[in-house]
Amino acid sequence: MLTRRDFMQVTAATAAMFGSAGGIGMASAEQKITQEKLLEFESVGQVTLLNFTDIHAQLVPLYFREPSVNLGVGNVYGLPPHLTGKDFLKHFNIVAGTPEAYAFSSSDFSSLASQYGRIGGLAHMATLINAIRTERPNNSILVDVGDTWQGSLTSLRTQGEDMVDAMNTLGVDVMTGHWEFTYGSERVLELIDKLNFPFLAGNITDTDFNEPVFESTKFFERGGINVAIIGQAFPYSPIANPRYMMADWSFGIQEELIRDNVNTARQSGADLVVLASHNGFNVDRKLASRVDGIDVILTGHTHDAIPGVIKVNNTLLIATGSHGKFLGRLDLEVQNKKIKNYRYKLIPIFSDAITPDPKINSLIKAIRAPHAKQLNEVLATTQNTLYRRGTFNGTFDDLICQAIMQERNAEIALSPGFRWGRSLPPGSNITGDDLFSQTAITYPACYRNEMTGELLKTILEDVADNLFNPDPYYQQGGDMVRVGGMGYSIDVAKPIGERISNMTLLKTGVPIDAASKYIVGGWASINEATEGPAIYDLVSDYLRKEKVVNIPGNNNIKVNGA
Repeated sequence: MLTRRDFMQVTAATAAMFGSAGGIGMASAEQKITQEKLLEFESVGQVTLLNFTDIHAQLVPLYFREPSVNLGVGNVYGLPPHLTGKDFLKHFNIVAGTPEAYAFSSSDFSSLASQYGRIGGLAHMATLINAIRTERPNNSILVDVGDTWQGSLTSLRTQGEDMVDAMNTLGVDVMTGHWEFTYGSERVLELIDKLNFPFLAGNITDTDFNEPVFESTKFFERGGINVAIIGQAFPYSPIANPRYMMADWSFGIQEELIRDNVNTARQSGADLVVLASHNGFNVDRKLASRVDGIDVILTGHTHDAIPGVIKVNNTLLIATGSHGKFLGRLDLEVQNKKIKNYRYKLIPIFSDAITPDPKINSLIKAIRAPHAKQLNEVLATTQNTLYRRGTFNGTFDDLICQAIMQERNAEIALSPGFRWGRSLPPGSNITGDDLFSQTAITYPACYRNEMTGELLKTILEDVADNLFNPDPYYQQGGDMVRVGGMGYSIDVAKPIGERISNMTLLKTGVPIDAASKYIVGGWASINEATEGPAIYDLVSDYLRKEKVVNIPGNNNIKVNGA
């Protein structure tokens, strides 16, 4: 296992190397962002791995605030990705106030957003990809690590087909998945038939005969090197998302199966083995310490943007953020089936500095045009920053909870700890496009049920254990369920059943009673029989009536044991 001391030595070394490659390390506030500067890179070796993850169907430039709280437990406490704000900047030697500080941290988000503008956009990413492919025409592989087909109005209306068209046009070489499965197994197979590249998920088998549903491995020859890409879908899809949507498929980490696939790839002549994994960073960190033979893990799901290589034993871990904000470039020199040298840069896609690719740009306009009225509708204006990311709360989810309590006449509201959804600086209009980036799911019913205090505690305890179980293999990613109308205390160091206490109904200040019943509204239930208005319609109605929203800071959650 990797010790904390080893980890600090490795990350310090890789951060220093990354800085020397012309990337983040020595950035200064006087730097001007240019397309040429973003592409600066000293190539090495025979293979260039380009990758992105967790785009969540975001096609156009956006604002996205990185978390100010990203709490890790056990051996990973205080280690990347569980560093935020000034601690993150210090660890990776990033100067405050720079474009890189804006891209990688939450520090001074509002003021830096006004200075540096939106980030991301698939047409802008395409420009960078095409430039690197021109430089490295016979060396590059473009890997999509999943969560691509879901997260926008257009992806919801087309059931993911807009993103299939976009990825085919972009020229992706291989992908894996997670939220893709929430369109249902039949639709997933239909969309895979439309792909110009393989969908890899070696850890999915059918429930009848335990046979593979998808390919596990794809081989590429690049620069004389035989590269094996192994795909690993999100292992907890039937738990985190509705089981009925993928009833005939079995998931799981399947560590032994990964080991077998790695060994098979080596026996088949692979010089380089890459795992395209939607496990989440902490799961992949543990996996790398236990499975030999994986040279690189391109890790997704937990939306971590880490501007350096994390090395565990002989495996390089690469985490490229979310929402199309970043493109990862990893150059590798391979000799005798071993990595002898590498160089890495996580490129922030500053859209104002990049000329959008005309082909992708035209496609995006065509995809969005039929939905322009709903996308562009101004629902309200926000007086403060709206964001989702954060271990315990986010202001956009606080807004959703307020809407649920008002529109459903509920005492308490629950909003899932999803990590996808745009941010909005103060003074921004909240458009339909923005709202669907927070709510576009295929099981959107907003329920209104009676729940006992005991059941509410059980829900909070269960989600907390998904986050704070000391064994990464029991962590499902995501953030804590958001709660409106109720406060509580949490001790993250305690075991399941003992973490949550002091649950209080805010409107009365009275403690939640285990035996009493409360009217609770919520959404994204994995129960197939859930009834209620779609969450995006409910929040739209609320915003149209409010016109201006001002979400106060949430001080109703007390955190201990960190």
